[in-house]
Amino acid sequence: MCTNIVEQTPITGAGKGERGWFNMKTALVSYDHPVRLNDEHALNIDFLSDVVGERVAVELDATSARALVAAVTEALRKAEEANAIV
Repeated sequence: MCTNIVEQTPITGAGKGERGWFNMKTALVSYDHPVRLNDEHALNIDFLSDVVGERVAVELDATSARALVAAVTEALRKAEEANAIV
């Protein structure tokens, strides 16, 4: 069954795709059927630019997605602690 769970947020970043580096403008995060991962559902993240076809796609199982969120949160906490975030 499709969940139809999708969140979208504007981002500022860069990604590397088939044609090299590009500026990322949007992140789409969904929890639904993956294309490649061999699971019933996955956390799917698409990092998109303004140019059609420029994207980086990621599919993670729920355990890996939670571990990634924890790692990102911890890295940002450490960066703030070291006054590295301006």
